[in-house]
Amino acid sequence: MLALIVGRGALPAAVAAAQDDMPLICALKGNTPDNLDVDVTFRIEHLGSFLVTLGAHGVTEVCFCGAIDRPVIDPDQLDADTQPLVPILTSAVSGGEDSALRAVLGIFEQTGFAVRGAHDLAPDLLPPTGTLTKAMAPMDVIASLPQAEAVLHAQGQADQGQACILRAGDVIAREDGRGTDAMLGDLTEPYSGTGAVSDPVEFVFDMVGDALDAAADWLSGPVAEQRTRAKGGYLFKGPKPGQDMRVDLPTIGPSTAMRAAEAGLDGIVIAGGGVMVLDQPQVVRILDAMGMFLWVR
Repeated sequence: MLALIVGRGALPAAVAAAQDDMPLICALKGNTPDNLDVDVTFRIEHLGSFLVTLGAHGVTEVCFCGAIDRPVIDPDQLDADTQPLVPILTSAVSGGEDSALRAVLGIFEQTGFAVRGAHDLAPDLLPPTGTLTKAMAPMDVIASLPQAEAVLHAQGQADQGQACILRAGDVIAREDGRGTDAMLGDLTEPYSGTGAVSDPVEFVFDMVGDALDAAADWLSGPVAEQRTRAKGGYLFKGPKPGQDMRVDLPTIGPSTAMRAAEAGLDGIVIAGGGVMVLDQPQVVRILDAMGMFLWVR
């Protein structure tokens, strides 16, 4: 049996939908996925007991998917089954993101669970290589790719983000712990009171019903006004060097495309086989409507 260890966002539901049998959905407290009912909620201080619970449900495979905040361990909440894991958990939480992931994966594997990657369970999330939009990447983008790759390599070695933005050959933004959409949002003033692009757009999509009509409504609003002040450039995203592809594989989706358009970028380049795309048809529709490119290289 498969268990999804899920966090926030749309990825867990996409992975669950790709399975023939519904997995057991398990969420770290405070990190609820979108559009997916949670079967088991656990605290990091109860990880040992949680592993026992997985075994009791007949789980043999686990998949980590979705965004989570790094938990703070409350020593008073530790249960007896988790006490032996304290040295590993302490090291994981205090170290960098990569070391934390490796430590947590090691705990699950040593307990006997096979760790599966989200892209392995939902292979359609990995798009084919090539240009997926009507617009093609211009020559200056192609010429600057070695620089973008070097930036991502340096960020990966420093255990930092998986994306950057280049404009006119210069790196103008680097992803930090807030994620890609927040980095894109830094390039322009938000058009909503909260600054969260996904919430108002999802509301419009839900109310209008037809995705293309909704995209047209969105494109005629404040984002189109931002686009008139475009300065070009592109988002580049890919996995870190030496990254364990079973967990924390980079992801983009409709909100990323919207943010990139709002920021006035010309397009998006992602690493082939290393970046998942949520709702690929909608991503392509948004970028096509804005005359932007999506290149999977």
